[in-house]
Amino acid sequence: MLIREASIADYQQLRQIYLDSRRESFHWANADEMSLEDFDRDTSEEKILLAEENDQVLGFASLYVPNRFIHNLFVHPTAVGKGVGKQLLQQSVAELGTPVTLKCVSDNHKALRFYKKQGWKTVVEEGEPGARYWVLVYE
Repeated sequence: MLIREASIADYQQLRQIYLDSRRESFHWANADEMSLEDFDRDTSEEKILLAEENDQVLGFASLYVPNRFIHNLFVHPTAVGKGVGKQLLQQSVAELGTPVTLKCVSDNHKALRFYKKQGWKTVVEEGEPGARYWVLVYE
């Protein structure tokens, strides 16, 4: 598996991964309101790392470098459980340096378990009722 910085040529696959992953796992959100264009809006001004194998993009992380913040980490549903997220997370930390932060929706229990297993610590839960999220840190 190769982890590299994304180029514009990768955006079609990245948009699809972002849409498919959210539709599959964001049970608290309205899937009908999600679109391919969300990727461009939600990763603006961010460095994007992707994981690929055999010219197929398996997942990505978008990093807001000035704040050492991992904004997005998504793995295509067919690649979940194959180490993609772990490798993207490790490379993101290597790129940003520590401490690194990220936010995870409180209702996303599977993702929270994943981050904790990778050594991330929950710091504080924030947000309005129905839109709560955890701030996590890796030091």
